[in-house]
Amino acid sequence: MSAPTPSLAAPPRPIIGVFDSGFGGLTVLRALLPRVPSAHYIYLGDTARLPYGAKSQATIARYAVESARFLADRGCNYLVIACNTATALALDDIRSAVTIPVLGVIEPGALAAKRTIPEPGGDVLVLATAATVQSHAYRTACAALGLRATEVACPLLVPLVEEGWTDHPVTRDVLSIYLTEALTRCAPQAVLLGCTHYPLIADAIEQTLRSLGSTAILIDSADATAAAATAALGHIPSRDTPTTEPPPTFECFATDSVEKFKRMGSFFLRRPIDHVHHLDLGG
Repeated sequence: MSAPTPSLAAPPRPIIGVFDSGFGGLTVLRALLPRVPSAHYIYLGDTARLPYGAKSQATIARYAVESARFLADRGCNYLVIACNTATALALDDIRSAVTIPVLGVIEPGALAAKRTIPEPGGDVLVLATAATVQSHAYRTACAALGLRATEVACPLLVPLVEEGWTDHPVTRDVLSIYLTEALTRCAPQAVLLGCTHYPLIADAIEQTLRSLGSTAILIDSADATAAAATAALGHIPSRDTPTTEPPPTFECFATDSVEKFKRMGSFFLRRPIDHVHHLDLGG
């Protein structure tokens, strides 16, 4: 009697947790969805306690660890910290608190800049929030790769993006002011978007750079992070051949108003978010 044919069971779907203090990390989720379409994603926005940038390092670490543990307890087997502040100030704490692999947003952005500028001593302009600039996390990451980073705080850009003014004359005027000043400090070969809100105004940033005579290549750290996560998971989808994998699924948790999260989140994700779970992580 012949041996029974072994069953070819499909491998389990990866469950990827994505964490941010607010909505910006949804640009990372948006970049991940087509890259690992077989996955189920769990997004957590700690909207009740933002902005993290105004908190102490100890408080940021405590908040981030609580969120990471929640996602690990929900069955996530990979975690993306889609928050520049939490990555800069709490990545080691998060990695110590959970047993699953953890990826932050800063190193992938710096590595993408290195691939763009392979020769040593290249100049990178990093546009970020004040808290991220004060941490000098991008400067440190770029220096480790032989790059010089000039970090510029752009505090008005996040509220403009959240207002929906992604293609507004006021936003373009503000960008012109920030970039004009920045280009007096360096002549970058690459401009790194060091805030997950900024991909929503990437076109406006690039057009402003060109109008000021810069030929720097724009690097989207959200996209770079999604690419790094894809490589770590060993999933390289083909865009030329059809796939039999199930479509990606996701669920969202917010620690504050779910109605606001549905409205704002749909804008960042560029697709409807029909349901959001409310999560109380305490003060």
